[in-house]
Order: sequence, then C-alpha cells, then structure tokens
Amino acid sequence: MTKVTEPETMHELIADCAELPNALTPTSAVPPPPRAPTWDVDDRCCAQIADLDEYV
Repeated sequence: MTKVTEPETMHELIADCAELPNALTPTSAVPPPPRAPTWDVDDRCCAQIADLDEYV
C-alpha cells in the first residue's frame, strides 16, 4: 500500500488533477437555472405608495 501525500508544488497538484478518472469528471455542462417569472407594476402596486411623499 502506498502512502498518499499532499502535493507540495503547483506542478504536482496539476499532475494529480490530470490523473482523475473520467468517472469523476462531469460529462455535460450544468443546465442554466429556469427563468424567473416576469414582474409587472400594476395599479394595486402603485396604490400602496400613492400617499407617500418619498418612496424609500
């Protein structure tokens, strides 16, 4: 049994990563998240702030 050591240089780290088996690498890109529903300002929204002098 061989002892596993941490890479000490960037070259060793890159070499270790290059040896990863294909089973551990993704086969396809992650799908984009779904689009958020559109939001419209209607009369009801405007009525909530109608009496405010300054909307913060």
